[in-house]
Amino acid sequence: MAEVTAANVAKLREMTGVGMMECKKALVEAQGNIELAVDNLRKSGSASAAKKASREAREGVITQYIAPGGKFGVLVEVNCETDFVARNEAFKAFCDEVARKVATDPGADLEADRLSAVAKMGENIKITRHARLDVSTHGLVAGYIHTGGKVGVLVEVGAGKPATVNADAFKQLVKDITLQIAAGYPHAVSREQVPQEVISKEREIAAQSDRLKGKPAAAMEKILAGVLDKFFQTYCLVDQGFVKRNSEVSVKEHLAQVAKELGDELVIRRFVRFQVGEASA
Repeated sequence: MAEVTAANVAKLREMTGVGMMECKKALVEAQGNIELAVDNLRKSGSASAAKKASREAREGVITQYIAPGGKFGVLVEVNCETDFVARNEAFKAFCDEVARKVATDPGADLEADRLSAVAKMGENIKITRHARLDVSTHGLVAGYIHTGGKVGVLVEVGAGKPATVNADAFKQLVKDITLQIAAGYPHAVSREQVPQEVISKEREIAAQSDRLKGKPAAAMEKILAGVLDKFFQTYCLVDQGFVKRNSEVSVKEHLAQVAKELGDELVIRRFVRFQVGEASA
């Protein structure tokens, strides 16, 4: 019996493209015989599936798992090669199961599940990324998957009072905010969360524009402040126009209005927004 060494496992992985643990298992079962391990992997479908790993997986879906009571939520992007597979119910079921497993165990080894799906779908499939939000104190985590599964959102909205979490107005607010994030594509909750380098870059671009050439310093600062304000209205969630009210009020103003109705302090703590393909773009 040939020895099952790390070098042999690596060699088998290079020959087949199959995951390390799968290769080690195959070598153990083949008593260290690499050629037999290759044959066994091919027979099981793993090696043929791995050959598809060189093909690009740019289609796919965003899927989610929200815990009962909105205590935490998970967002996952799973990619495939074609929109045909992305719309397949079996592929969607696989994605939902991935989200459930990641929610149960963030470090779960999903390689065997992935290879099985590849063999079944006949396309390269990648579990590209996932994110999780847990409620830190009183509040809710909610999710939204846009039609077709191309965009997914998680958001955590906090409240000062435990009773607020069960109020219909609060639940509706959280749902509306998920829709806002999906449609508005913000990058930060508020201005305070925008990295200074991003602000500096926007100032630099604006300062070098033709409209500011030859302007006095005082006028330039005023114009720059206006440019940055418009930038924040796009970049920051709470500064965006609230889409459900035709942008007549900002998200911040709507949040304050609901907070007043509930007699509580409400805050959008954080959010995650995934769009299919952007991670590998």
